Amino acid sequence: MRSLLFSSLLLVLACGDSLSPHEGEAYPGGTTTNVFLFGAQAYSQPAANLSSERRAPFFSGNAFFNQAWVTAPSSTTARDGLGPLFNAAACSTCHFRDGRGAPPDEGGTLTTVLVRLSIGNDERGAPIPDPIYGGQLQPFATAGVLGEARPDVQWREVAGTYGDGTAYTLRRPILTLADPAYGTFDPAIRTGMRAAPHMIGMGLLEAIDRAQLEAWADPEDADGDGIHGELQILADGSVGRFGWKAEQPTVRHQTAGAFHGDLGLTTSLFPEPPCTDAQTECRAAPTGGDPEVDDEMLDRVAFYAATLAPPARNAADDPEVLRGRELFGRFGCESCHVPSVTTGDFEAIPELSNQRIWPYTDLLLHDMG
Repeated sequence: MRSLLFSSLLLVLACGDSLSPHEGEAYPGGTTTNVFLFGAQAYSQPAANLSSERRAPFFSGNAFFNQAWVTAPSSTTARDGLGPLFNAAACSTCHFRDGRGAPPDEGGTLTTVLVRLSIGNDERGAPIPDPIYGGQLQPFATAGVLGEARPDVQWREVAGTYGDGTAYTLRRPILTLADPAYGTFDPAIRTGMRAAPHMIGMGLLEAIDRAQLEAWADPEDADGDGIHGELQILADGSVGRFGWKAEQPTVRHQTAGAFHGDLGLTTSLFPEPPCTDAQTECRAAPTGGDPEVDDEMLDRVAFYAATLAPPARNAADDPEVLRGRELFGRFGCESCHVPSVTTGDFEAIPELSNQRIWPYTDLLLHDMG
């Protein structure tokens, strides 16, 4: 196997000068790609093919995405209802400039990282929330309510060696949960840190036909390549696409789930506050309305999230980049990280239809051990 990889590397290096970008590879979002603005605002641009009229709800959604919510009751009734338990006061706290979150400093606050909780999996493989603390740790709370616990992260260095003898060092997070406010944690509790992902291209992923995902799926490894990718089929029969374990089927559901779990805000999709039965003060706390985020606001934020444009790719024709792409394919990475696909007819947002995109994903679940 090592000799095969070495031979492949020699072949790629020998042929590197003749490689060229694939057609459309420099435009990862098809005609939605942002080719106008780069730098700090590169992830915050509307899809390039949105008309002026269609950009109005985009910028309205952007305003809601960035606004900070306050505790109810408040004179600012349009944005009160934060919590009672929450992780952040605004969407943009975790998704700063629509980018991904950063790992916390040792002993620092988990500003752009949250902690999932479970006590095992059900018969469908879905996480079972803790009966007292729920499925997500919320360390912050409004007045009169206690935050659930104080997460702390320490980093442990893990040393290793590449096949050619080069040494490397990785960092492994060690998470502890101190000062639980509602009783000790279940001894069987499982925790998982989740860094906020970037926001670009979400609508394009939703626009991929279900039939295409089914064609990629191979849960029994029928083709014998050692990969068992499978669809996340949700309780209502829809396909999960969003979240680290594909828990949500649409950008709208993912948006409502973030409002609920991260900011503590109710919507028509999640009408109950993020409190378990054991958290009586949380359940009795004032609300900012029923729901706190109405459907118009939810739809605007979901539209904003769905139509954020992927930026044009840098250095797509750089020889070193092209050699890396060739190795990426030869070593089998593309078996799971499918480079390119064409979206289907997407009635909800026609601008995302029939776009050749480069997402490097198959949207399937893979058991990583």
